Amino acid sequence: MASPDTAKQAQLMELLKKEVRAMLIAAKEGLTPAELEEQYMAMVCKPLPLQDLGFQSTLELVKHMPEVVRVSFCKNGSLILKAIADDTTKGIAKLVACQKGRTCTKAWKRTHLKANAASPSKNSKNPQRSPLRARTPILPATVKAELQDLLSSSPLLLQDLDKAFLKCFGRAFPYRQYGFSSVLEALRSVSDFIVVEQTEAGSLLVLREYLAKEAEKEEVPQGEAQDEEMLRAEMPPLEPICETDNFHQAALHQKREPVETEAVDLGDHLKQPQDCQQLIPNKLTLTEELPDAVQDRSLCSLPPLKRRSLVGVIVEFVVSPTQFYIHICGRETSHKLQDLMFEMRHLYSYKLVSDKYIMPDSAVRPGQLCCVMVSKWWYRVIIHRVISDQEVEVFYADYGHLQIVQKSWLRFLKWQYLKLPAQAIPCSLAWVKPVEGTWSPAATLLFKNLCGFKELVGVVDEYVDGVLHLFLCDTSTKEDVYFHSVLRDMGYADVCGENIPSQEFKELNPLALYVQPSGEQENAELVEPDLCLQQESLVADSETTSSKLDGAELCDQVKRT
Repeated sequence: MASPDTAKQAQLMELLKKEVRAMLIAAKEGLTPAELEEQYMAMVCKPLPLQDLGFQSTLELVKHMPEVVRVSFCKNGSLILKAIADDTTKGIAKLVACQKGRTCTKAWKRTHLKANAASPSKNSKNPQRSPLRARTPILPATVKAELQDLLSSSPLLLQDLDKAFLKCFGRAFPYRQYGFSSVLEALRSVSDFIVVEQTEAGSLLVLREYLAKEAEKEEVPQGEAQDEEMLRAEMPPLEPICETDNFHQAALHQKREPVETEAVDLGDHLKQPQDCQQLIPNKLTLTEELPDAVQDRSLCSLPPLKRRSLVGVIVEFVVSPTQFYIHICGRETSHKLQDLMFEMRHLYSYKLVSDKYIMPDSAVRPGQLCCVMVSKWWYRVIIHRVISDQEVEVFYADYGHLQIVQKSWLRFLKWQYLKLPAQAIPCSLAWVKPVEGTWSPAATLLFKNLCGFKELVGVVDEYVDGVLHLFLCDTSTKEDVYFHSVLRDMGYADVCGENIPSQEFKELNPLALYVQPSGEQENAELVEPDLCLQQESLVADSETTSSKLDGAELCDQVKRT
């Protein structure tokens, strides 16, 4: 009879095999041992249990999983780990293996999609692809910010990037993790702020902001630089960059100095205007001295999406397949959020202005809408609870997660930043329920891997208790991959043909607590017509690349998956 410890190790090993297979199947090109360690840590929130199982290294571990992992060598001699599919995962592995190569992706980018493309018919042997296509791989905002920080002090040779990135952030530059085949391909995706110049010493990585400053010195007289252009040389993150690369872990206890000492230095060309002190009182004694500060108002939510409509989405924050938040991609949503963040950074970066919006203790209470600075960017948040005299827990209205921050980081939100609706949308994957009653870590891990940080196609089903239930589809493969089908085929979910209210959102849905439904903002006159979003504006960007499926066609397509 096996000892309890041996039985426990065997159980842990079986669970680990399932998790490792799920991670490797999702990685078409495979993972190095280091990348496997990093991805496991990011997704499961703990390191690989090597010591618990009696192994000294990850390579030793995978060698004891011959039915799960195949170890191969690249031309450069590095080790690559790839999944060996079992009977339940062969179909998924085949779909991943069919992913388009880079040439196909580039060719697709040159193809213009037709409006109102026909939907798959019931009798078609080769159903058409979904009309809304996913984009090429992109680096998440966290990694973009790290690259920017790395190059902010001086340019860097390409050959030194890996060493410098590892030294600065404690891990290798994770370009493979986000679907890139090379470092240069990843750098080309951030050409909006990084330039690769050819020099005698080799390829040199330079921030565009640095080049702009150099050009200014030569062509523009001192002090005549344009503030807006310089500020926009740095793109805002698409999610709070205190998040991990997989944007689902909140850094609850990061040590930061109060914002007074972190005021952003935008250079001499962005010095405080001379008349600024005349516009701002010298000392804030009462909140009434700031009539433009939001004190008792709430954000409104985005208007509901039409049933069976297709929309481009990015999954921002994941707790489980039935509790996650999305962003809508488009001019009226994600683009306007970026504009708002630029404007907020521009304003609050002036220390004198920022100090005037410091919140007194009496204003720091649950439900208070305000803003917080994290890594130089300002975010709209709602105070969820007061933890102590120094800390509060806040809800990010545009991203969907909770985080504990210092009180000293908070500022009153200016009235003008109340206009844009909260961008986070609480969602649940349509038609699924966990086979075990609750979602296993392996199921959630697989779902996070499928979501990645890329644009997906969302097929709207319905709203249940204010939560959007939708199907998610990755259209970057030769065959469209529906996430509910993947979870079912892997044995993690049952497809039940109806939407069961999310138990997780029943327990806590901050958006429902603090954000008003669309159109119910108390001071309706505050919201300008172009910001009172209608359903048509949400899908305006995709009208030429999406179609509305009728009920029979949608059900037929879902059943086939």
